[in-house]
Amino acid sequence: SVNLFDTFLRCRADYSPDDDLLEQEFMLKGRWFQRKDLEVVNSQGKKLQCSHYIPAVIPEGTALPCVIYCHGNSGCRADASEAAIILLPSNITVFTLDFSGSGLSEGEHVTLGWNEKEDLKAVVNYLRTDGNISCIALWGRSMGAVTSLMYGAEDPSIAGMVLDSPFSNLVDLMMELVDTYKYPLPKFTVKLAIQHMRKIVKKKAGFDIMDLDTIQVAKRCFVPALFGHATEDDFILPHHSDKICEAYVGDKNIIKFDGDHNSPRPQFYFDSITIFFHNVLNPPDVPDDHYFLTPHGSLGQGHWDTEHDIEYRIAQSPTAPSTTTEDAIAQLRSRRLMSRMEVPSGTATEGRADRTEVLDSGPFSSSASTATPPNGRNGRMLTPTSDDGEYVEYSFDSVSDMPYTEEDEDRVSYTVTLYGVVAMLSYLRSL
Repeated sequence: SVNLFDTFLRCRADYSPDDDLLEQEFMLKGRWFQRKDLEVVNSQGKKLQCSHYIPAVIPEGTALPCVIYCHGNSGCRADASEAAIILLPSNITVFTLDFSGSGLSEGEHVTLGWNEKEDLKAVVNYLRTDGNISCIALWGRSMGAVTSLMYGAEDPSIAGMVLDSPFSNLVDLMMELVDTYKYPLPKFTVKLAIQHMRKIVKKKAGFDIMDLDTIQVAKRCFVPALFGHATEDDFILPHHSDKICEAYVGDKNIIKFDGDHNSPRPQFYFDSITIFFHNVLNPPDVPDDHYFLTPHGSLGQGHWDTEHDIEYRIAQSPTAPSTTTEDAIAQLRSRRLMSRMEVPSGTATEGRADRTEVLDSGPFSSSASTATPPNGRNGRMLTPTSDDGEYVEYSFDSVSDMPYTEEDEDRVSYTVTLYGVVAMLSYLRSL
């Protein structure tokens, strides 16, 4: 059961900056851009691995806006490549990071937005010391959307936020996952499992999972927001975004599109995002001729590349042959997949075999491997517990503490993931 528990909770993306990020110098729609890798230290002293995508040449005295891309659980900064391709041609720079406990950054725990918002704060503070940045916006997906929302409520100077498939309440989501991935346990046992997990997380990760309630956060956030959610998302159901959007007090809009939690986002959604960020960030118009100087010239080598050099660089660039962002994104997706959030195949629904094969073969597959539940039966997808999609509320404070020993604690991982409650149930069944 120890191996099974670790399998459910292992979520750190394994990737290579040299192979899986956009090149350090690349051309997009006839313009040259570059990737600057750096480290930012958070308030806990942990080093966060970051990348900033910027034009190769920025005219003197020109400050450009920046969008910080916040990846999801099991994700990493490589997931920002699509955002960079979409926004750079609009004179909007893109900054991305591995949250602490994710990717190549230091740290042990993923906390689904709670501590990640402190990582985001460290990045915002860093960018505000950069004289080339005018204003800042956020783009988050799944856990990253929750992180963005929680930070945006504390920093009204954020110009705007794109929130892709956030969850409204972590405990509600846990209960939904128990209903979705069939575990034949009474509800009281589920309550005990969550209460037990709550105590462990408080002790090891330093926060209360009951506090991860973005609906309450939405009631005090005034940053303009664009919500997005896939209509067939069976991991974080679309009603989560609906509830957050309904409670949100700032300017807001919501877009629904075909697909599931991991599906590639459609072009019309990216177009809407581009328009949204253009409206809230007001990027400056920069003459095209400033962009045709290659990074070599901008880095002080003092010469223009020859026509042969430029043709060679174009041939090496992943986006070079493309004339549109759609072409560039298509080429990017042919090289790497977005990090995916998948339930191990042993608990997945029938008919997901194809998606699991894609996950296992992709360069950004989660490190979670396949596993079968302790009872040896595969799970089947269930519908919500009521016709209107509402789920029963439980009072966890009224549940007696579950007895456990230090040895029991050492057997479990304290990384808080969306699979945590399912893994806890597996653990309980093995006792």
